[in-house]
Amino acid sequence: MAPEHPPTPHAHDASRLRPPAREVVIAAVSDAPLDVAAHEAAVDRGGAGAVVTFRGVVRDHDGGRAVTAIEYVGHPSVEKVLVELVTELAARTDCEALAVTHRVGELAVGDTAIVVAVSAAHRQEAFVAAALIVDEVKHRLPVWKRQQFPDGTDEWVACP
Repeated sequence: MAPEHPPTPHAHDASRLRPPAREVVIAAVSDAPLDVAAHEAAVDRGGAGAVVTFRGVVRDHDGGRAVTAIEYVGHPSVEKVLVELVTELAARTDCEALAVTHRVGELAVGDTAIVVAVSAAHRQEAFVAAALIVDEVKHRLPVWKRQQFPDGTDEWVACP
């Protein structure tokens, strides 16, 4: 089960000129390398005093074993599910805009597997929204990971 994140309060914020837009500008799945700067630029808004970016990177270990590479495989519905998920999460936060792309295919250690960028009027709103999105995508997106080990073996992780 995904960790609980408190929703960003929807109380009236006297510092705002208008309500948060909660705009989803990118919700995509790609087999190409991900561009963090493009995600940040996509969420840039005049009403945003904060932009929080998260970049999930393939690490060289898991569960006490060295990892040489991974492969992400998405269900045919993966992009549709991501759009629905991100739209739902945007409505639960006070973000101005958000952008999320998850990578599929074969990735090497150091490659970016997911990018999340969130803009909001205030830093706390942006941090809460970004953490919520990362956790929910990891928990609910139909993407499975195959880890490859130095001895030539592999292991599927979090498969139903």
